[in-house]
Amino acid sequence: MNMVTRLCPPRLSSRMSHYKTLKAWQHAQRLAIEGVRTARTFPDYEQSGLADQFRRACYSVPLNIAEGNTRQGSREARRFFDTARGSLAEVETILEMARELGYITPADFGRLEALTNETGRTLYGLLRKISGAASRQLPPRSSQPLSVSASRRLP
Repeated sequence: MNMVTRLCPPRLSSRMSHYKTLKAWQHAQRLAIEGVRTARTFPDYEQSGLADQFRRACYSVPLNIAEGNTRQGSREARRFFDTARGSLAEVETILEMARELGYITPADFGRLEALTNETGRTLYGLLRKISGAASRQLPPRSSQPLSVSASRRLP
């Protein structure tokens, strides 16, 4: 019996490992590892600046996908997936800056750009899927239209 199984109820431990099966998480995890390795090649004077920001943005993407996947409601999950998407945009922007500043090679840029694009595509698919689930969970609207007198009272 592993540590997660011992510390968590069965329902929770199986839910926690489920994020690893998501393509979006798998791509984001690979991007984070490759991004951190690349950040080490930035100049020394950028290690506490742009390289540090790049590392944190890279880490944020898979972490937020994992956390979002463990949330109970699809609206709460979407909030974490949206945060992951924002962090991914940050990664993409820093990659562009690093390329323009000559901090990364064209080959590294191409590889990381491809990983960023693939992560973005799969994350967008995950967001679409969760958005569909959220809209299906909304309570049904009343089938009765507002009466004319009731609609006049609304501000």
